[in-house]
Amino acid sequence: MAEGADKAGEEPQDPADLRSFAVELRRMNAEFNRIAHEFAHASGLHPTDVQALVAIMDAPQRSPDRPMTPGRLREELNITSGAVTACLDRLERLGHITRVRDPADRRVVHLRYEPSAMTMARDYFRPLSESTEAARSGFGEEDLRLILRFLRAMNDELSALRTRGSGR
Repeated sequence: MAEGADKAGEEPQDPADLRSFAVELRRMNAEFNRIAHEFAHASGLHPTDVQALVAIMDAPQRSPDRPMTPGRLREELNITSGAVTACLDRLERLGHITRVRDPADRRVVHLRYEPSAMTMARDYFRPLSESTEAARSGFGEEDLRLILRFLRAMNDELSALRTRGSGR
């Protein structure tokens, strides 16, 4: 059988075609979801709690000028205000986050990731970090910059798709 041809006798596929990207992105997403669910279970958290922790932790890097608030978290997770409140109550009770009022406008609440949550996540995800570094080590600096550029562009496109409400 010719290299790249599939068993159904289709023409060989370009390894960089859209279908190949879709398959690998779905595969990676499924693995990340599996790991996140295992972490949630091992930590006594709901999977939504884990998504919230990640969103709060990543907020300063993703949008340095836009602190994470309950409203922004609701938008990012696409859940109701009541679900956000319940999630934040659980995370605060466990000591993973704090809610801090904005000194300039006391009506605004900023969400902060606590060091205890960072320690818990770092300990659990150390093997994932090591696997990521092992995968990265096979690429040169220029390749890594290109891959990072692709990932950022892909995330921007997915966010725009969600914002337009066309993700269905």
